[in-house]
Formats: sequence, C-alpha cells, structure tokens
Amino acid sequence: MYHFFARKENISEDHIVIDGTDVNHIKNVLRMKKGDEILISDEDANDYSCEIEEFFEDAIRLKVRFVYEMGHELKSKIYLFQGLPKSDKMELIIQKAVELGAYQIIPVATKRSIVKLDDKKEASKLKRWQQISESAAKQSKRSIIPEITGVMSFEKAIAYAENMDVILMPYENAEGMEDTRKIIDGIKSGQSVAVFIGPEGGFDEGEVTLATDNGAKAITLGKRILRTETAGMTVLSILMYHMEE
Repeated sequence: MYHFFARKENISEDHIVIDGTDVNHIKNVLRMKKGDEILISDEDANDYSCEIEEFFEDAIRLKVRFVYEMGHELKSKIYLFQGLPKSDKMELIIQKAVELGAYQIIPVATKRSIVKLDDKKEASKLKRWQQISESAAKQSKRSIIPEITGVMSFEKAIAYAENMDVILMPYENAEGMEDTRKIIDGIKSGQSVAVFIGPEGGFDEGEVTLATDNGAKAITLGKRILRTETAGMTVLSILMYHMEE
C-alpha cells in the first residue's frame, strides 16, 4: 500500500484531501485509480487506511476506512546527533536513521568535522536532507517525517540534549561491553534517548569530557572501529530491537 502524509487541516472524520506535489505523483507516476487503497499519516503519528474517492485538478479526496493510532512509531523518541561527515555520507545516514526509527536528526559541527557549511550551503543541504527524510519515511511507513534540524555546534547540541532521559556516546576508548549492555537494558519504554556520533576521526577528548560532565554515558560498540555512517545505524538498530513492542 502506497504511503503519503497529510496536513491536519486537510483531515476530517470521514475524508482526507491530498494536495501539493503528491497529487501529480499519485495521478501520473503511480497512475492510481478510484477505489485504490492508500495509507495516510498525520502530524500526530496517526495512520489512516483510505481509498481514493475523487480526483480534482490539483487535489485528491480520500475516504477514510479506519484509523490506526500510534501504529508505526516507537514509544521512545530517539534523537541522532550526527557529526558532519565528508561527501554525501549524511544522505545515507539520514535515510537509514529514518528507516530505523529516529525521531529527529541533528547535524553537529564538531572539532574534527572536515565539512564546513556556510548559510547558503546549509540551507541547500537541509532542503535536500529533509526530502530524503520524507522519502525514507514514506518507504518505511513511518507515521511522522523526522525533522532534520539546522547544524549545531557541539556545545549547543549538548545543551539541546540536556533534558533528554538518556544520552549515549559511542567512543572508541570506552571499555566494558558489560557496562554498555547494562546501560542499554536500563532504558525504559517512553524515555527520550540522545545518540551522539562523531565524524571521521571521532570525537575530540574535550568533547567527550564536556558530554560526560553533562550526563552522557560513553559506551563501546565492540572491539572493532566503525565508520561514522555505520556507528549510528548500529546504535539505532540496538535501540530499535530493545524498545520495539
């Protein structure tokens, strides 16, 4: 079943209206017809099973068959704080993080980040990254489109995470897989979790100190050194397995 998103103002008890670029995609790319089934999600993580009722020039009216409440989302909100990587790795990271259940993705400019974005480049990147998030959300039948925030400094990112229930920082010098297992096992359903991933070259020692002084727990992902695009996926996979119901 194809999956799209609708604004709350376009949703009533019995009908949903689709407008914007999705209209052309549904009509001319997917070539869907009246009576075809379609899955719609709103901004509150509700999912609607619908069928196409009527086509208009710039809109499509759907008939609501039934509603799933909070059907496809984890109860815990996972925030991925990703150190800016080189080239187009961020696109892959966003795509997979959305598929694995991340609630929000925060690009972070760390001391060892090679990539530097000026305001113009950042705006262009954010637009592209948000499109990737939406596409991945549709493909994986997420009930929300995870937000990609503006780039934050490491200090601002730590401040942003300070009210979250758990802050995890995979760090190559962290020791003790048993401690890591206890930390993961101690995360309860419904808790918010911040995951800090360093760029190529990892975190600066000063950044690790700042993070742990503000409540972050340094964890190990094993004896092997993972690439930045692999580390986040690994943590998200572990958390999804632990918290999925």
